Amino acid sequence: ITMAKGKGGSVPPAGSSKSGSCCGCKNALIAFAVVCAVGYFFIGQPHHFIFDQNELHAIAKKAIQSGGGNTSMVIDEIVRMTHAKYGDKGHINLNRKFIFNNAGGAMGAMYLLHASLSEYLIIFGTPVGTEGHTGRFLADDYFIIIDGEQWAFSEGMLDKQVFKPGDMHHLPRGQSQQYKMHERCWALEYARGNIPSMLPFGIADTLFSTIDFVTLYNTFAVYTELVVSNLLMGKI
Repeated sequence: ITMAKGKGGSVPPAGSSKSGSCCGCKNALIAFAVVCAVGYFFIGQPHHFIFDQNELHAIAKKAIQSGGGNTSMVIDEIVRMTHAKYGDKGHINLNRKFIFNNAGGAMGAMYLLHASLSEYLIIFGTPVGTEGHTGRFLADDYFIIIDGEQWAFSEGMLDKQVFKPGDMHHLPRGQSQQYKMHERCWALEYARGNIPSMLPFGIADTLFSTIDFVTLYNTFAVYTELVVSNLLMGKI
């Protein structure tokens, strides 16, 4: 029996077109993964930042003076001054909504003033005290105390660091500490760098300990809304 031949005088092996298609899909997936990886590690470059930690520190200290020991008034002043400084393009969230947050064994509540892929700015704290692990991130974290005290120590330290209202506690990227918000503590927290790399730490306690999916939903709803809003304005 004579088999039909193609123009080239040969018959393509059975399944060769399917194999070529699979190979193309694999290459496309690899290319997509590479682009995602490059994009992921590209997030958090200096030109992505719109906030300055020293300006935020100055704002917090002015708010503490204006608030006269009233935490709610201090927060109002921080929101007013950050909006005046950075809110002209809509980068500051004025919807004052506090959401529980569990991370590294510590629990508090946070109000997201700003959230993007390269920065976040929040009011975080608790009126009853908490302690835990800071996390170790591809980002710098600046914790500016506006009420109460924060204690912290790093490996090798035999005495604690104490941060009081007006003090700024800087946790450099790649480092970690144990910290305690003694009895009552509120802070203006600013992080800059690769913010998506911080998310696993931020939700692990909820997924494997508290199982509080209402808080998880509220967190992602607000965070996603702010990130998308900033992306649409060209803010990474």
